[in-house]
Amino acid sequence: MSDTQAELHARRAGSFGSQAGQYAEHRPDYPAAAIDWVLPGGVSDVLDLAAGTGKLTGSLIDLGLAVTAVEPDAAMLGELRKRFPSATALIGTAERIPLDDCSVDAVLVGQAFHWFDVPKALDEIGRVLRPGGRVGALWNYEDDRVPWVSGFDAMVRTGVSRDWAYPAPLPDHRLFEPFEREEFEHSVRRTAETLVAMVGTHSHMLVAGAGERASINARMREYLKAQPETADGEFDLPLRTFTYRANRLISPAV
Repeated sequence: MSDTQAELHARRAGSFGSQAGQYAEHRPDYPAAAIDWVLPGGVSDVLDLAAGTGKLTGSLIDLGLAVTAVEPDAAMLGELRKRFPSATALIGTAERIPLDDCSVDAVLVGQAFHWFDVPKALDEIGRVLRPGGRVGALWNYEDDRVPWVSGFDAMVRTGVSRDWAYPAPLPDHRLFEPFEREEFEHSVRRTAETLVAMVGTHSHMLVAGAGERASINARMREYLKAQPETADGEFDLPLRTFTYRANRLISPAV
């Protein structure tokens, strides 16, 4: 990664706090089936890593789990604390997790693993997991197999957008068994305005200039008004949730 790419990556990674309330309001949650697939049996203590405003935290609390949420952005963590006061909310990063060794049964990461220094993050995740515990990573993507969604995605690119591929397999690591992968279909109810607001919380929009954002917002509204699926009232936004899991080895390789 060049210096310019690294600087842009850092800007995008740190952009979310400026719109923490919008993020909490408009980003989609994760399907229950994906969360169930990730969690190990007998789980009690769970870390929601890079927790943002708590899109995973709330679902984990609803399952009766003891949840610690770790997030580097104070504004995002503030939203999480307001919405989920029963969670233990801590400032920290994936590369420096503020928990003791062997303190949780599972570590879940929603929509954030691509921002990590992955080898360092897996070292830290392995440190805080109990032997036999599990790490899981989840990503929501708009389902571009649906024609209107594909057309919509094509017009929301900014000058700093990247060509996103669906997440590649996570790398092998000496502390973990090989990662397994599964995909789940999901959907959320939206209107044209709430879908535009959701896209506005994406990092490429957050770091774009005001003029470019306004132009893209206008194009999105025009497009959605012209599609029969989205022209009037509420509609379902179809999603694909790509999910990975791996167990921590009880006796890691050295």
